Amino acid sequence: MTWRQLRVLIQHLPPESATMTALRNGLSAEEYEQQARSGKPEEGRWSMTEQLLAGITDALRELQYILVVANSDGKGCKPRRPEPIRRPGITTKPTRQPMSDTAAERLFQLINGEGAA
Repeated sequence: MTWRQLRVLIQHLPPESATMTALRNGLSAEEYEQQARSGKPEEGRWSMTEQLLAGITDALRELQYILVVANSDGKGCKPRRPEPIRRPGITTKPTRQPMSDTAAERLFQLINGEGAA
């Protein structure tokens, strides 16, 4: 067997195989971050099945949260929105920038139909 044939065989292994898992687990933090940004879940540390299960779990938790909030009387304490399951390769949690006063005023004008031009 040539080295090329071996490389082709390894590249076409299923993502869940022990060899592919070992290769993924050997990635550096930088390589891992790059794969997370490039949107290649089959090359991440989780298999496609695990990615799908995490997505389903996140959706189910969100629906449960919405159901509890919609059916609460509002007098008790409000439940916290569920955090999504941490995905491998995502080291930082994205932060949302607070809206500036100017942007808030502009949004208020647009909602009220003022200054749509």
